[in-house]
Amino acid sequence: MEQRISLVTLGVADLARSRHFYEEGLGWVPSPASQESITFYQLGGMALALFGREALAEDAHLSESGPTSGFGGITLAHNLRSKAEVDALMAQAERAGARILKPAQDVFWGGYSGYFTDPDGHPWEVCWNPFAPLAEDGSLRLPG
Repeated sequence: MEQRISLVTLGVADLARSRHFYEEGLGWVPSPASQESITFYQLGGMALALFGREALAEDAHLSESGPTSGFGGITLAHNLRSKAEVDALMAQAERAGARILKPAQDVFWGGYSGYFTDPDGHPWEVCWNPFAPLAEDGSLRLPG
């Protein structure tokens, strides 16, 4: 696994409130790749996403409620260049002791992803996104 993070997704209680904070409060500009249910911001060679907390927990197959749920409202993402690379990394992570939360599969938005947790329970998404190909150096550049 390359030593990098492609995308940090923050699970938020109120997307409109969070967008207001980042855009009006901090002056960030959303990416044209943003949609009604998710907002992206380009951050140099990586990106930040704001996504509904409950929807993010559901997507990663994690419990969103309770003080011992283990879900802190954030996932780390490692984007790759193909479905085959996603499958290989998921297998590598499992061999290394990761717990598979969601096996890699085609997803509703047109990509391919799966989730695992590291030994401390931090959730990682391993993803191929045909709409945001990686640069040669592995950096993620959102469209637009």
